[in-house]
Amino acid sequence: MFSSVKPYENQRYAALKKECLRKKQLFEDPLFPANDDSLFYKSRIQGIQWKRPKEICADPHLFVDGISSHDLHQGQVGNCWFVAACSSLASREALWQKVIPDWKDYAGIFHFQFWRFGQWLDVVIDDRLPTLHNQLIYCHSNSKNEFWCALVEKAYAKLSGCYEALDGGNTADALVDFTGGVSEPIDLTEGDYITDEAKRNLLFERVLKVHNRGGLISCSIKATSAADMEARLACGLVKGHAYAVTDVRKVRLGHGLLSFFKSEKLDMIRMRNPWGEREWNGPWSDTSEEWQKVSKSEREKMGMTVEDDGEFWMTFEDFCRYFTDIIKCRLINTSYLSIHKTWEEAVLHGAWTRSDDPLKNRSGGCINHKDTFLQNPQYVFDVKKAEDEVLISIQQKPKRTSRKEGKGENLAIGFDIHKVELNRNYRMHTLQQKVASSIYINSRSVFLRTDLKEGRYVIIPTTFDPGHVGEFLLRIFTDVPSDCRELTLDEPPHTCWSGMCGYPQVVSQIHVLAAAGLKNQDSQGGADPYVIIKCEGQKVRSAVKKDTVSPEFDVKGLFYRKKPGKPIIVQIWNHNLISDEFLGQVALKGDPSDQQSVHTLHLQDRGNRKSNDLPGTIAVRMLSSNILTNV
Repeated sequence: MFSSVKPYENQRYAALKKECLRKKQLFEDPLFPANDDSLFYKSRIQGIQWKRPKEICADPHLFVDGISSHDLHQGQVGNCWFVAACSSLASREALWQKVIPDWKDYAGIFHFQFWRFGQWLDVVIDDRLPTLHNQLIYCHSNSKNEFWCALVEKAYAKLSGCYEALDGGNTADALVDFTGGVSEPIDLTEGDYITDEAKRNLLFERVLKVHNRGGLISCSIKATSAADMEARLACGLVKGHAYAVTDVRKVRLGHGLLSFFKSEKLDMIRMRNPWGEREWNGPWSDTSEEWQKVSKSEREKMGMTVEDDGEFWMTFEDFCRYFTDIIKCRLINTSYLSIHKTWEEAVLHGAWTRSDDPLKNRSGGCINHKDTFLQNPQYVFDVKKAEDEVLISIQQKPKRTSRKEGKGENLAIGFDIHKVELNRNYRMHTLQQKVASSIYINSRSVFLRTDLKEGRYVIIPTTFDPGHVGEFLLRIFTDVPSDCRELTLDEPPHTCWSGMCGYPQVVSQIHVLAAAGLKNQDSQGGADPYVIIKCEGQKVRSAVKKDTVSPEFDVKGLFYRKKPGKPIIVQIWNHNLISDEFLGQVALKGDPSDQQSVHTLHLQDRGNRKSNDLPGTIAVRMLSSNILTNV
């Protein structure tokens, strides 16, 4: 998860600090100066003074009694999303020690590390902080002499262009920037989680797993209008406001020995309001009578407190009833030395670019724009198991730094996944079977978790409308290596050997749908058939279909043919432990003039006996063209 770190803006912390110590001077950052340009791009506040911590209090520290989610309070900028992410970070020591590395030997210089667009960046700052009447105006700690959260916020503001650029962001972005993980947003209003107990229980188990494996979680209640923003509900919760999830657990009910033998447990979740106040006042709130059902030792394990500190517990059922959105930031485990599930990760950088030439244009818009959709970037990957859970994330290059120029809005992005031929190595030119698609949204990243069957797939990342340009990062996680790569060529390239060896004249797509009435191969009257498609020295083989004489193959092959007069051979074999048995074949012309959609053909023998019919038929769909960029 933690790879090499690159100095942001080429500012090298160790060298800068060494120079400050040598000169006995405190660091002043020339790239993020103590002036209004570092604070605002639009609005202004009069009377702000920049002060170092020692000018604000007598005994400043980076940490006071360690680091905790209770340390933080939101300031005047509307960045509860960032403060909520910091609260989540504070509960994970391994993560915050990465974001907040060594801080010994004070020289007025600090550095913090954030993951941006596939790369860990080391951001250097000085410790001059904006104040009004000697009070920090932005994020601050409960302890007046603790400054870690204010300094992390300053480093993030520098990375974003200025403090004001942090106004109105997305918690998912900050969670990813803190971890290098993958954020999965879930709309609780669409899942019927309130009434469907089985679905709610499954969601709780997934949230619990993310929490137990070190992930970060945030949640919110959607505001439907400007007037709704930060409106307080009767239950104490606040709309349009990001909360940090600080604990998830199954709570044992009962007292004494009875609680150990009693099986009843309650799914519960703990949250914190970045304001440090305004808590849930319903069942299981700090002073509610429900806590009498839980033993003192269990309450102590849960860290139960009765304070107006912004932190509170809810049942997961009530959570699903009141909250509308939850964000799970998963730390994807790619280590082979782990007892937990590990993932194979493919990371690819790409871009949407414009061109008047359809074969060079890479900004075709979503599938609604059928004439240009396939002009987008295309990436091929393989699923090598019978079925595999696949995680896919696409992230556009962060735009927050462009807010000063009025260009800070995200593009609406998403992607589609199409199942293609097992041997496709060139770009798609006709739509293939769509098997999954993400939502389209103008957020920095889009995530999809889906189950895919064995085969080859093409993922097409797009902007919603054609003609938009921008860079993106594609990440694909599978159980076994997916061999993911970009498809850049539209057809086989011409080489110096093309004149001697020939160049393809016809492209043919062969789709073997199914077979029926195959010869029985065992005493139970079944068989274990598979199909092979052969063309000019190339072949495509399907998976074995177990115990059937009427298999559904649904396998495709794509062939660029130098000798169109030579037939394409489709064979069916029966899988055996020692030697596979031939069940029959058909020969296909693959003529571009053949417009019949599906051919159902009788199987024949091979060699000198190829005119003999064998038991069974095979259904094949063919598509051929003299234009190689038609398929």
